[in-house]
Amino acid sequence: MQSKKGKGEMGLRDYFKNILRLPKTFLESFVRHGKPNSDRARSQTVMSNIFLHIHSTRIHRYTLKKTFTFGLGVIAASSFFILILTGILLMVYYKPSVDLAYDSIKDIQYVVPGGRFIRNVHRWATNVMIVSVILHMVRVFYTAAYKETRSFNWLMGMVLFILTLGLSFTGYLLPWDQLAYWAVTICSNIAASPRELTDALGLTPYFDPGGFMKVLLLGSEEIGQDALTRFFWLHCIVLPFLMIMILSVHVWRVRKDGGLARPDNIKEKDLQGIEEDGNTRNVFENAPQKTYGLMCLVRGKTPAVGRGPENTIPSWPTLFIAEFALFMLTFAIVCTLAYFFDAPLKELANAAVPENPAKAPWYFLGLQELVSYSAFMGGVGIPTIAILGLALIPYLDREKQTLGRWFDNRTGRKVARESLVYSAGVTIALLAFTVKFGWLRNWFPDIPQLVIIFINPGTVLVSFFVFWSFRCLYKFDSTRISAIALFTCFIVSFIILTYFATYHRGPNWDFYWLKSQWPIH
Repeated sequence: MQSKKGKGEMGLRDYFKNILRLPKTFLESFVRHGKPNSDRARSQTVMSNIFLHIHSTRIHRYTLKKTFTFGLGVIAASSFFILILTGILLMVYYKPSVDLAYDSIKDIQYVVPGGRFIRNVHRWATNVMIVSVILHMVRVFYTAAYKETRSFNWLMGMVLFILTLGLSFTGYLLPWDQLAYWAVTICSNIAASPRELTDALGLTPYFDPGGFMKVLLLGSEEIGQDALTRFFWLHCIVLPFLMIMILSVHVWRVRKDGGLARPDNIKEKDLQGIEEDGNTRNVFENAPQKTYGLMCLVRGKTPAVGRGPENTIPSWPTLFIAEFALFMLTFAIVCTLAYFFDAPLKELANAAVPENPAKAPWYFLGLQELVSYSAFMGGVGIPTIAILGLALIPYLDREKQTLGRWFDNRTGRKVARESLVYSAGVTIALLAFTVKFGWLRNWFPDIPQLVIIFINPGTVLVSFFVFWSFRCLYKFDSTRISAIALFTCFIVSFIILTYFATYHRGPNWDFYWLKSQWPIH
């Protein structure tokens, strides 16, 4: 009996000891490789974690330079995660019904505790994400980080750019106010713009891709419950799922492609100001206990060949501290903007009372300016050319060169500056000409529509840019320089057209220097 009692007491003691040791044993089960106080343990920390293993185990010190990437990719990803968190909170109160959507947004804005702030954060995080994605794409292009094995990841970045615009656009309708309703009306008309071409050719009764695209987008010819339901599911489920999947592939491919693109011969002065610890030198400590035999030789090499561990440091914890700091910076910026500037909410959507001017979201205003000249070329033709051109850049520009250098060399910087001046001059001159003198329809009222479709300010602008690009190609005998020229032209014109449509287009899409000059209704 005593023996059984003694065993029972021992069992109780062991039980209470296990309770006291619970935090430690749980941590050991979660982190199986022990405390990451060596290179090997740090590498295992990254490789054994489902969320961290898409990063490389070591990173080069040069990639931590603040001016190398400006953290734009991390800022874009941080904005997306903020959008997910705030979007989930908004979904708790939002009702995707044309009869209830507007009232639910008003409840979020004026009744739900903290609802106004959460909605403001969601709105500003959207804008931060769009801007950071565009700037990230610009940085990747100008540092030639799309070359060699990184071509596929450039395409993944293009898909992420399109998904970002799609997420913002589908979320625009959900408040169901006048601003949202008429902005989406403009965008749905852009989707239907191929009818301009098929009408001119007399093919619309037999072949109507514009009508199909509009019905596919809205679920009907008009914006109603079907459109709201589609936009809700796309915005809250389909597009976020695709974004997470493609974003994971995008980050994972950075590791598979040898890390962030950087110059091959980095001088010590380029690493000044970047913290260094003992791990940058002693990189083979705790050597592995297993060896592997060489099974076969294959043609080619991996991106890691020729890139030794010199001047590298473990990703854990340096990289993740930097990423967390950028996340907190992004969150602070978004919260500050959300505190001072409210997300707009106008009157209840009314199809019988159109907004004048009815404007698309700011990132589509450049297209809306082109659409005012030709719906098909401005809404479909030119954007398709631009997207296909961007997607094909890595496959047309096959020149061997140093990666990771802004504008490559002095010639690249010179061409970029000249292209900026050239594109700004051409774009402003063309806008001034159309405001002052109009275009072909103003001069020849009976001119065939096909002529307007293919000869309008948008196509003329693209022709000037293509001419400039081929001129640079002929002068410098370099596809890379030609690509820099064309890319710079498109970016500068996008900025100018967006600004012009935002601040100088008023009622009936007329030109005004100031909003105070708009006619009073």
